[in-house]
Amino acid sequence: MVNVITQLFKYMVALIMAIYTIRCFTVFSVKKEKKKRRIYRSQNFLMLWIHLMLYTIIFLNEKSMYVLVFYGAQLCFFIVALFMYNNIYRNASKLLINNMFFLMMIGFVMLTRLDMTLAVKQFLIAVASVAFSLTVPVIVEKVGFLSRLGIVYGIIGLGVVGSVFIFGTKVYGAANWISIAGIGFQPSELAKIIFVFFVAAMLYKNTSLKQIMLTSALAGVHVLMLVVEKDLGAAVIFFVTYIVMLYVATRRAMWPLMGLAAGAGASVVAYHLFDHVKRRVVAWKDPWGNYNDAGYQIAQSLFAIGTGGWFGMGLYQGMPKDIPVRESDFIFAVIAEELGGFFAICLILVFMSCFIMFINISLRLTNNFYKLLAIGLSIAYGFQLFLCIGGVIKFIPHTGVTLPLISYGGSSILSTIIVFAVIQGLYLLKQKEVKEIEEKRRESEQRQWNDQTRV
Repeated sequence: MVNVITQLFKYMVALIMAIYTIRCFTVFSVKKEKKKRRIYRSQNFLMLWIHLMLYTIIFLNEKSMYVLVFYGAQLCFFIVALFMYNNIYRNASKLLINNMFFLMMIGFVMLTRLDMTLAVKQFLIAVASVAFSLTVPVIVEKVGFLSRLGIVYGIIGLGVVGSVFIFGTKVYGAANWISIAGIGFQPSELAKIIFVFFVAAMLYKNTSLKQIMLTSALAGVHVLMLVVEKDLGAAVIFFVTYIVMLYVATRRAMWPLMGLAAGAGASVVAYHLFDHVKRRVVAWKDPWGNYNDAGYQIAQSLFAIGTGGWFGMGLYQGMPKDIPVRESDFIFAVIAEELGGFFAICLILVFMSCFIMFINISLRLTNNFYKLLAIGLSIAYGFQLFLCIGGVIKFIPHTGVTLPLISYGGSSILSTIIVFAVIQGLYLLKQKEVKEIEEKRRESEQRQWNDQTRV
């Protein structure tokens, strides 16, 4: 009976996922606010329905009351959080709110399936992170001196990145983790946000050669420290984010070209300096030829994706325990195996709808600081997706970065929620700006009407 329900639900989940994903993109072409609200409400219903079906399968397999309690706690959290976000920030982007919570739902489901203890930890961190994030949009919207703290951001960022030299522990070849109360914390995740604020504050007004050299030097120190820590995934994200922000600030093609050349040279050096980088490149080139050594991880990931097919094996029908680092770096392979390639593709599209919204917001902002800030956060988010999924499917060598909002990791989910909250603050700023322009236009039209009436 359990197998029958599992097989039935996996097709229903795929269908509902497709509808949810379509709604993520149709909202961009809808002009009327009333119709948009209907789309957002339907998304809320669809995401909760998927959540219920997947946890039903988990309960039928685990047969534990803890699963029901945990599901109930999540349901309360999502309902309360959605209500608070939608009511505190009535003009916020409902698409980003819905997608953020939906992606967290999928993360909780997969972690519960893999390890209940990790799922509970992730849930508690998410609750605290969302509670904290409720203050972030209003800070971004109301605090006017954020753009004047360039050097301060740089110093804080270097301090956060450098903290692992004192308190750090080595995990999977990289000394980039700090353990707090038994919970692993990756400082580079938070440093990534501070770094974007630093670059935006340094370049939004002044793009002279002297200013660029100073900013590049401090940005380079960030990247070099990450390289020394062997956190090459984060180093690449920092580097690419800086190059894009520099180009947007200066509009000079020579900077990204020079950046690409420097990045290519640095990649060759890293390959020869670090054994774990060499192993990952070898595994990427030929995982089957190195199956019993470096290629085992990526080979198991590809096996899982291939086994899942279009509609997956169904929850608890796959063999995710054969995939190393399945809770974090390779959780996308677990999703593809048990929920299917179709679901995984839809998930990528949901991520991409967030990225498109990020870019859309950045393009609509007129203040250079906020524009650079939005661009930087967008690129950091989008490139992390590319590195994570690209590594799992063997498109690029594996870099050890997490899947935002889904992979296990306290620092990862906290930083991503903060990124979404900052973008929401920028969206609110733009909405406020549009409202002020509209009010001025109406006042101008009223004055013209009054003048004509008097005449």
